[in-house]
Amino acid sequence: MEALQWRLFPLFTLLLSFLLFFFFQHSPTLNQKQCSLLPYQHYWIASKRIVTPQGVISGLVEVKEGKIVSIVKEEEKDGKTKLENVIDYGDAVVMPGLIDVHAHLDDPGRSEWEGFPSGTKAAAAGGITTLVDMPLNSFPSTVTRETLELKLKAAESRIYVDVGFWGGLVPENAFNKSALEDLLNAGALGLKSFMCPSGINDFPMTNSSHIKEGLSVLAKYRSPLLVHAEKQPDPETNLGIEDISNDARSYSTYLKTRPPSWEEAAIKDLVTLTKDTRIGAPAEGAHLHIVHLSDSSSSLDLIKEAKKGGDSLTVETCPHYLAFSAEEIRDGDTRFKCSPPIRDAVNKEKLWKALVEGDLDMLSSDHSPTTPELKRLDDGDFLKAWGGISCLQFLLPVTWSYDQKYGVTLEQMALWWSERPAKLAGQKLKGAIAIGNYADIVVWNPDVDFDLDDSHHVYIKHPSISAYMGTKLSGKPVVFRFSPKNNSNLITKWLTFLALLVSLFHP
Repeated sequence: MEALQWRLFPLFTLLLSFLLFFFFQHSPTLNQKQCSLLPYQHYWIASKRIVTPQGVISGLVEVKEGKIVSIVKEEEKDGKTKLENVIDYGDAVVMPGLIDVHAHLDDPGRSEWEGFPSGTKAAAAGGITTLVDMPLNSFPSTVTRETLELKLKAAESRIYVDVGFWGGLVPENAFNKSALEDLLNAGALGLKSFMCPSGINDFPMTNSSHIKEGLSVLAKYRSPLLVHAEKQPDPETNLGIEDISNDARSYSTYLKTRPPSWEEAAIKDLVTLTKDTRIGAPAEGAHLHIVHLSDSSSSLDLIKEAKKGGDSLTVETCPHYLAFSAEEIRDGDTRFKCSPPIRDAVNKEKLWKALVEGDLDMLSSDHSPTTPELKRLDDGDFLKAWGGISCLQFLLPVTWSYDQKYGVTLEQMALWWSERPAKLAGQKLKGAIAIGNYADIVVWNPDVDFDLDDSHHVYIKHPSISAYMGTKLSGKPVVFRFSPKNNSNLITKWLTFLALLVSLFHP
């Protein structure tokens, strides 16, 4: 009987959410504060596996008006007190919602690549309750107050999770302190720059002088600078690409065009600048964050040394660098092209070791979609295809599926995907199931396997370009909740939407 109840409960919850969703859609007087997955503002979430900063507990989380007001362990329950509005998820994992600090939603200007509606629906379906959108791939790029306001307007009433925005650091604004301050005052959570050509015309690359200026401004705001750390030895050279263009369908051809030495060269420059972020140094208060590290050798060693010296420095990697290796990428399968590239199996194992041992701080998606035409799926030309992995909906199951071999715990999952990303983005009331925090929660079943194929309901705009399609994964989101809140740096949307509609479509 208990097994039957467990199977029927998600379906009941799903049907209830649909009824509420359609009611909200057609209610002209409903405001954000009234919206809820449940028809009451005070309730309890029960589970045998609740992931908290103090460990995994069996117990209950009390939620009132969108915030966590108490956490009660099972053994501490007062049997005499009757609790009302209890939703019991049994063995399912209750965890803080994922926070993705590195996503490209391409809106406005290139919404045919993704867009706020499809991208944030995919995020919601994957257990992401907050994401931070990058300043490029949309058009225009977000490098001024005015362009940030365009993005805010494009997102209004079109998003399904909390969304924040990074501003862009480019040569045109790097030496203009007032322009950077204006961008940050308008709500940008921090800045992002490239040390190599970005592929986007209105987002040119920066050098060390630009980055130094950016850090000096960010120190006042105690905000981060995110950097794409690849540097060409000579930007005018093409590493002999023209000599190997006849083999453009081979992944090894592309891999040779972006060697680990590019990452190492960039990071060598960066760690000379991050000394200024130490306590008592000129840019104390600023923070530098290296995005999507791929090289697990010399580049990682440089980062480790800088951290030991007291530099305010963090680094992320992405699931695709941990899931795939160069040896398994077939000729012409341009779904796997990204920058920096997916490297060999030995490098992948070293990345896993660095993540588990704490040398890598967090994970992000670097969700960077485009159209199937620009991905060159037809001719498989790695040298001409757009570089980027489309993955936003699959982060939780992908991470869980590939990390089981390394003994990764639920606490580590919450650390990499919630707690540390929240800190980077300055979201003090997010990232953990803790009293006083927003009830940004994902409920998921780590013990369920599924095939990610054409029968699966996928929300990203172009499923065919995702490298994860066709894989077998473990860990299904069951339901999530995130709360309406006021934050000048986040657009907030309350969605009565189950994380994955698997209870109905994939029993």
